[in-house]
Amino acid sequence: MRGSLQSYRKVSLESEIAVASPHRIIQMMFAGLLERLAQSRYAIEQRDFAKKGLLIGKSLGIIAGLNSCLNMEAEGSVAYNLSNLYDFMLRRISEANLNNDVKAIDDVSDIVRTLKESWDAIPADKHNISAHSEAG
Repeated sequence: MRGSLQSYRKVSLESEIAVASPHRIIQMMFAGLLERLAQSRYAIEQRDFAKKGLLIGKSLGIIAGLNSCLNMEAEGSVAYNLSNLYDFMLRRISEANLNNDVKAIDDVSDIVRTLKESWDAIPADKHNISAHSEAG
């Protein structure tokens, strides 16, 4: 049953991504990152280090994906500042992984929540004007 549910969720997510706007894809990436960070934190607390490593790896991948979506030419300083923030987040998550540090996970989660709230607040008529390029 669990495998069937996971398969359904994967197909559902892939279907949503296929028709999602670039703005929506970034929203989904932020949401997925928050979920993976929470799961990583829980894995550290449960001393499940194998799962922690897998989830932190997924978190790092999402942040790298967000960074690769930045449009440095079009958005200059905004994109540059976001890139620096993503680099900081990558370092903190790596520290969390090395030291089993839930505080580092919490620090990154706080930043991601702030970014997601700001991204979610962008009015629909401005969705194509952002520091992230047309992903997709």
